[in-house]
Amino acid sequence: QVQLVESGGGLVQAGGSLRLSCTASGITFSDNVMGWYRHVLGKQRELVAGIRPGRVTKYLNSVRGRFTISRDDAENIMYLQMNNLKPEDTAVYYCNGARGLGWHGTSFSWGQGTQVTVSS
Repeated sequence: QVQLVESGGGLVQAGGSLRLSCTASGITFSDNVMGWYRHVLGKQRELVAGIRPGRVTKYLNSVRGRFTISRDDAENIMYLQMNNLKPEDTAVYYCNGARGLGWHGTSFSWGQGTQVTVSS
């Protein structure tokens, strides 16, 4: 059974930083494109960043240059370093296997997510 666990969220002032972590069990991490997604109530969940096993990355335009995705396949863990956070980054952040056109599809059931709140 696949289990995805996100952590590292919190409340931060605009301009601050957070590092999110995603641990995965029940999958061979290195076989999967992985992604960070975020969801705001009333809006569609969106892909924030994705990373291939070969470290090729993809970012949402609004976070490019501020967020950095990375992965450690040996440890089955993925990170999202978020710098210069803005109030519009406030959301629940999730990780998942990314698939399909533009990596907008996902491979596994969602975890509980981690709340990121950025105050102005």
